[in-house]
Amino acid sequence: MPNRSDIRAGETVVALPGQAQAALYFVGRIRTPWPDRASCPRQGREDGPECRIEVDAPWDAALDGIEGYARIEVLYWLHESRRDILRQSPRDDGATRGAFSLRSPVRPNPIATQLVRLVRREGSVLVVRGLDCIDGTPLVDLKPDSCAYSPVAPAKAGG
Repeated sequence: MPNRSDIRAGETVVALPGQAQAALYFVGRIRTPWPDRASCPRQGREDGPECRIEVDAPWDAALDGIEGYARIEVLYWLHESRRDILRQSPRDDGATRGAFSLRSPVRPNPIATQLVRLVRREGSVLVVRGLDCIDGTPLVDLKPDSCAYSPVAPAKAGG
């Protein structure tokens, strides 16, 4: 059970249902320089440190063609987050708002998404910039940023 002592004034907690309604396959792990939530940046930045997205077999075969994109949307599971706080009081302002109106990692289903810049691929590893999660975070999925205005990776010389 989560620690009740970390509830801020004005926050609302709910009892979680006894049974989950879906299952996920974690397809890898994310490696970052941040060992815990306190040291993690609040938002990823394109000029942030290089981080590694390690895709496990057999899912690594799904990386084929990803080099053609300059930006990748990363979906990951915030495995150390509380899931029972409905209304939160962010530390920086103290105003209480609903979890769905915040980008807080504390949410009923702690799935995060971050648009990152692909630096390079090293086999089953993507080296990226722009992540904002702790080291060892489970990877849920990857999607290329394919909006009409999104940059594509520059063409390689000779090809």
